[in-house]
Amino acid sequence: MKKESLAQQIFSTAHLTGTFILRSGQVSTEYFDKYLFESNPILLSEIADAMRPMIPSNTEILAGLEMGGIPIATALSLQTGIAAVFVRKEAKTYGTCKLAEGIDVSGKQVCVVEDVVTTGGAIINGVRELRKLGAIIDTVICVIQREEKATEILAKHELKLIPAFTMIELLEASKKTIDEV
Repeated sequence: MKKESLAQQIFSTAHLTGTFILRSGQVSTEYFDKYLFESNPILLSEIADAMRPMIPSNTEILAGLEMGGIPIATALSLQTGIAAVFVRKEAKTYGTCKLAEGIDVSGKQVCVVEDVVTTGGAIINGVRELRKLGAIIDTVICVIQREEKATEILAKHELKLIPAFTMIELLEASKKTIDEV
C-alpha cells in the first residue's frame, strides 16, 4: 500500500473529534484512537510493512511500550524475525517482577516501538528503565508523531525519533480524500 493511501486508511479508521485529554495533560479536539488501527489485522500488517524499513539495521530487539507499542512491535517482529520484548510502565510486583517481558535486553541494541508520540514522556521513562537493564538504545520508531517538539525532547535523551507519519501528513492525506469525494 502506498504511504498516502495508508495515511488515509489510518485517518479514516482512527480519527475522532471531540474533547480529549492526552497523556501529556494537553487538551485536544482531535484524537487518534490507536486501538482502532492496532486491532485491525489487515491495517496493522500494512503499518508494520511501512515501518519495517525504519528499523535500524543493527537492531537486535524491538521493545514495544505498554500498551500501544506492543501490537506494533509484535507485528514488526513477525515480519522481520527480530525478537520483541514488551515493556511495562513499571515492573510488576509478583512472579518474575520484570519491567521488560521476553528475552534479556542487556548489552543488546534495542529499537523502541511506540504508536502515538506527543511529547515522548512515556518513551523517556521506558528508555531510562531499559538502559538500567543494560539495553543500548538510540532509536525510537512510531506510527504517528503528534507534535514536532517530540523530536527535540527525545534528542536531549540521545534518542532519534523516526515516525511513519506526522500529524500534518495524516491531516493532508485526509483532505485529499475529502477533495476526491
